[in-house]
Amino acid sequence: MLMKALRVGLGELILLGDAVSRPRPQRRSAQGQAAVVKEAARLSLYQFRACPFCVKTRRALHRLNVPMTLHDAKKDPVARDRLLAEGGKVKVPCLHIQEAGRSRWLYDSKAIIAYLEERFAGVV
Repeated sequence: MLMKALRVGLGELILLGDAVSRPRPQRRSAQGQAAVVKEAARLSLYQFRACPFCVKTRRALHRLNVPMTLHDAKKDPVARDRLLAEGGKVKVPCLHIQEAGRSRWLYDSKAIIAYLEERFAGVV
């Protein structure tokens, strides 16, 4: 009981820290942002709301100005089941990438952020 309260409290502190120190979103031309929105429609992030690695990944999404569908694999049993069935494990954050009719599941916040940087940072 005490551990759960501590975990919840730390999670809320992490979320508060994120809210007060969120980076500014990248500015793009309307055409560039439209291209990002179109590409991001094929991506979705499976995450837990207060997971520090998920917060780190969402901050990168915000900084890169990439709108994306978020699935809470902790509170949504359908999302959790899909993550397990198709991704192979319930581990977050996990980026689901749909390209050329294929699905790919990318785990690990560093790998996800590197993928997002490579794909979206240069779009102006």
